[in-house]
Amino acid sequence: MNAKTSRPDRRKHGRDNREPSEFAEVTLSVDRVTRVVKGGRRMRFRAIVVIGNRKGKVGLGTGKAAEVQAAVKKATAAAKRKMIRVPLTKGTIPHPVDMKFKAARIRLLPAMEGTGIIAGGALRVILDHAGVKNVLSKRYGTRNKLVNAQAVMIALQMLREPTKKMMEAEEKEKAEKAVKDGELAVKEVSRGDVTAEGTLKAER
Repeated sequence: MNAKTSRPDRRKHGRDNREPSEFAEVTLSVDRVTRVVKGGRRMRFRAIVVIGNRKGKVGLGTGKAAEVQAAVKKATAAAKRKMIRVPLTKGTIPHPVDMKFKAARIRLLPAMEGTGIIAGGALRVILDHAGVKNVLSKRYGTRNKLVNAQAVMIALQMLREPTKKMMEAEEKEKAEKAVKDGELAVKEVSRGDVTAEGTLKAER
């Protein structure tokens, strides 16, 4: 009597061994949209998806389909194709940026460690998935999620890596603030108090 040998399911085995993706995705919104055609009204779903690795890469995509699942799938694929790299400096953005897009106005400002993401709605979702840990933001105008999300993406594309001149200006600003707060004291010395090597003479 021959025993029937069972072969493993290759497709199932392949799914189990698949490595988890480094990108996290979230569906920002799913809305029902209507288009008037010759035969009447055509109703579909529009999905907005944000995807990012929280390490400086983020993408935004939209998709339309007759079913919600298909719309989300299209939006995810579009977000992966349109990913951008965001320059980060110690968990925040390198410099302030203002953006006006359609009826939305966005302002992003660097923040100190421990501030967190001071933003709401689409701004918070995108900044979080981009890997920004500390930032100040202000939104003006429309509350439309798609328009605000597109405005944030354009604002993030305007960010540039910090240059040596920007870093020197930041250090100068910190030093001036320290002097103003009394953390550093400025002492006047005469020429007789300086040695030939350019150092201060020891006080007696």
